[in-house]
Amino acid sequence: MRRLTILALSLLQIGTARAAVDHIEILDRQPFAAGTEFGATGAYEKIRARAFFAIDPELSANAGISDVALAPLDAQGKVEFSADFLMLRPVDAARGNGTLLYDVVNRGNPVMLGQLDEAPSNLDPSSAADAGNGFLFKRGFTLLWSAWQWDVAVKPGEKRFALKPPVATDHGRPITGKVAYEVIVDALAPMASFAGIGGLPYPFAKSGAPDAQLSWRDRPEGERRPIAHADWSFAAPGDDGMPQEIALKEGFRPGRIYELTYTAKDPVLVGLGMVGIRDLLSYLGANGFEGAPAPAHTLTFGVSQSGRLLKTMILRGLHVDEAGKKVFDGAFIHVAGGGMGGFDGRFAMPTRHFSVLQDHIYPTDYFPFTTTVEYEPLTGAAGSFLDRAHRLDAVPKLVITNDSTEYWNRAAALAHTTPDGTGDVPEAPEARIYLLAGAQHYVGRQHERGIYDNCVNTLDHYRVLRALMVALDGWVRDGTPPPPSTHPRVADGTLVPVDAYKLVFPQIPGLRLPESNLNPPRLDFGPRYANLGIADIVPPRAGPNFTALVPEPNADGIDQGGIELPEVLVPLGTRLGFNTRNEAAGFPWATGRWDGSFIPFARTEAEREASGDPRPSLAARYRDRADYEQRLRQAAARVVGEGFLPADEVDLLVKQNGDLYDRIMAHDPADRSCAYLFPS
Repeated sequence: MRRLTILALSLLQIGTARAAVDHIEILDRQPFAAGTEFGATGAYEKIRARAFFAIDPELSANAGISDVALAPLDAQGKVEFSADFLMLRPVDAARGNGTLLYDVVNRGNPVMLGQLDEAPSNLDPSSAADAGNGFLFKRGFTLLWSAWQWDVAVKPGEKRFALKPPVATDHGRPITGKVAYEVIVDALAPMASFAGIGGLPYPFAKSGAPDAQLSWRDRPEGERRPIAHADWSFAAPGDDGMPQEIALKEGFRPGRIYELTYTAKDPVLVGLGMVGIRDLLSYLGANGFEGAPAPAHTLTFGVSQSGRLLKTMILRGLHVDEAGKKVFDGAFIHVAGGGMGGFDGRFAMPTRHFSVLQDHIYPTDYFPFTTTVEYEPLTGAAGSFLDRAHRLDAVPKLVITNDSTEYWNRAAALAHTTPDGTGDVPEAPEARIYLLAGAQHYVGRQHERGIYDNCVNTLDHYRVLRALMVALDGWVRDGTPPPPSTHPRVADGTLVPVDAYKLVFPQIPGLRLPESNLNPPRLDFGPRYANLGIADIVPPRAGPNFTALVPEPNADGIDQGGIELPEVLVPLGTRLGFNTRNEAAGFPWATGRWDGSFIPFARTEAEREASGDPRPSLAARYRDRADYEQRLRQAAARVVGEGFLPADEVDLLVKQNGDLYDRIMAHDPADRSCAYLFPS
């Protein structure tokens, strides 16, 4: 069923709030999954719509957005923009749970159905299969997604969420500025994209970018070596008239970080992405929408980039609307690591972020990191990322989770330690911080080693996310707190420097440990950056690094101090948060961005002794599959009791891992394929 409706908002509808949402246009409304019933909640419907915003640039709630004073204005002196959104909600609102759950899309992609409902990736969820295990639907959540990021490449006909904010000008004259793009390849390539992960570049200030320069270096902190302009060229422009690739005569080589700089023009108001989220949630949280009442509660869910965006919104006070009202009651921030990101600023690039190897020239991890006050030893500054929320009396409930990968690749320890790594910083009463020990950034799915030394880590940590989402909803709904924070700490020795980690890690044959984890650099973009978001130094000057620690391993090499899943308590092998790059892919000293490793135990003691593996074999640990499953079930009961595992998922967990036990026992260790980790 398709129809077109305009919902005009008035000040009477939203009480004393200002009308930041001007109107909403319904683009499409139809039953979801052909009317499939989801338990007691019943059927869902799907609404696609477009929200139109008009914000006052002079209000204090908006004035901090970079270049908002240089945005084009309408006849009322407002800045206009729009954002598409998608809502899945119970047809009968009375059968829902009264909670609106907003999923911050990641580079234009919905995330929560994949992680919480274990559904296949789909930009346009429509069928019962797109609901996966039905977790969120059966519990009656109203689900919401919207566009917030400008640099998302969208193919014709694709329903990826991308924002098109207005362009800032100097009283009608184009604004220009220097930009820098990093390029890394994993194999020799004649051409390479410089636009980032599924991203878009800023347009050239002059046709062909005559001032463009290309250089390379062998490490993030290495010396830049220029490449003669005669040896490289831009590829043919795309549909928008802007090239996104570079051709290099000798080819792009693994083991080199290439950097392109040029003068760009037409900076968009990147920070309006956060404003659009704020104002859409403000409106939907205060008003009925298309026949359904306003939600009783609003939660947000952000994974990786999206979690960093939520932290940035809270740091900036952009989770509070123009009338001073908090727009979400709780935030689930998953695998965001220690920092925030470049989600505002002139010529900002939201898609870019620090890893051990990549993107050290973009603002990602900056002080303050913690939920209570910490001190910056170099500057003497003090603060927490909740300071503004406290001043506004608008602190949301926070569940912050990281996997082992983020302690290596995203400086996650900085979320609960001092910036120099010398001590612990307690979390705020409104926050819980958890390490999902032994898990990687997402559940591993790569069947071959590819660019890595090891097979990826397939530990399913999404079960913990489901348990904690229920806990967060209950915390907001009736004040029942989630389980206590569970993460490694300096004080008890479970959080250590990498050198100390290497001293106690078991000497597993053939396993190469990474040189280091990510220790984020302090970046200097020049004098105007802090207050105006204008970078005068591009690329920035790198100052001293912050110090990030990693969890100490146990005798099997598995991280300690965090939530231990049954598969970690009763292991079949060593599950690591890092995976080193192989020689062919370049940078063998570095870790991959998101993937961890799984190193199975030897099957028998004879096999273990022949290889020199110090870890007891499977035969020494378990009599057979039945014995393994019995111990696993006992461990699962413990984790259920701790509040980190849904009780109704134990049977499937035991069967899946029992099957893995059989596949490991049947796998020849000489076979380097990783396919045995997955059901056939």
